[in-house]
Amino acid sequence: MNIKQLSQDAALKLKLYLATLGKPSGKMHDVITDADAGLRSGNLSELTIITDLKPEGARNLRIIFETLKGNLAGAKEVGTLHDMRFVFLENDTKLLFCTCYDGDWDTYINDFATKIPEMMDLLFGNIEGWPGIKSPTVKEFILSKQITASGWFVSHPNLTVADITRLEKIGNGLNKLLEL
Repeated sequence: MNIKQLSQDAALKLKLYLATLGKPSGKMHDVITDADAGLRSGNLSELTIITDLKPEGARNLRIIFETLKGNLAGAKEVGTLHDMRFVFLENDTKLLFCTCYDGDWDTYINDFATKIPEMMDLLFGNIEGWPGIKSPTVKEFILSKQITASGWFVSHPNLTVADITRLEKIGNGLNKLLEL
């Protein structure tokens, strides 16, 4: 590394330090690599995939998303899913899929295969090479497309979907009591 690059790096790090100086950092938590399967923060894990779409893949997915009005609420059946996004890239030739979930990658993929397999194949059947969610090679396929995030923030890394659901019920119950 040359002197010019070192000074540019130092300037960038100084700007970062000054941008965060005096701001409450909040509770820090580790973001770690979870083997081959993305990052993990507390109880939460991330999965990011960029993959090629089949020739009619973007069109088919748009029909699905428009019909559902963008609401993929059926994925709630998985029980550990915090969020997921589908984004079309490069003139509808590629798909970016990002998700955040509770626990381990292997369990998460198994949940999709057992709880919403038809929807998984309906959605991901539009990408090149999709073997099917029940295929013995599906996990290897997903791993081959997965890209670990370079940076990731989780506001509440220790709250699982079950925790959030329980806390929401408690809050709703308290609100009803306060309304009496």
